[in-house]
Amino acid sequence: MKARRIIFRILIILIIGVVLGSVLYTINAKRVMHNELPMPLGFGVSVVLTGSMEPTLKPNDLVVIVKADKYDVGDIVVYQKENELIIHRIVMISGDQVVTQGDNNNTADEPFLAGNIKGKMKFSIPFVGLIVRGLKSTPGVIIILALAFFLMYRSWQSEKNEGESELDDIKEQIRKLKSEIEANGGANSEPDAENEAKVSEKTGSEPAGPDEAQET
Repeated sequence: MKARRIIFRILIILIIGVVLGSVLYTINAKRVMHNELPMPLGFGVSVVLTGSMEPTLKPNDLVVIVKADKYDVGDIVVYQKENELIIHRIVMISGDQVVTQGDNNNTADEPFLAGNIKGKMKFSIPFVGLIVRGLKSTPGVIIILALAFFLMYRSWQSEKNEGESELDDIKEQIRKLKSEIEANGGANSEPDAENEAKVSEKTGSEPAGPDEAQET
């Protein structure tokens, strides 16, 4: 049980660390580096906000993005335009210029440099983006941290209560043992009193026998 609590607390601390680290890293990337989709490990996630890629992608779908050395026509890519992320399909490549278009759009996007591409879509998960958006928001982060601290507090409180319960059990056992010792001591003292009375009777004065002469 104690080992489980330790593992549980380590996991909570890791969650708190990951959440705080992610928040600080994202803030730094967006405000300092103007990078709307930081990908430190070569992959990232993005949430579809519009229906421009329907029916392939729908709003609130979560898209997993991976970096690639080369992009081809037909790839669904995420690129940054000023402070906005756009996920569309590549329809033309000309040198270092790339043209994309949403599957549900009638016109293509303006050409942009291939260096603005963050990565291409690896796969998508329907509707999970709604949860991610909530968790990445300020209220979502506060809720996660509050829940983590609450679970940590409950773990410590539970351990404290169990410790107090064990201490009470030990005190109760000591009390019972003391009562048994006192009871056994009282029981043993009664036979001793009876034996003392019998000894007194045996050692008391006895009447003179017929063979004993009395002086007159």
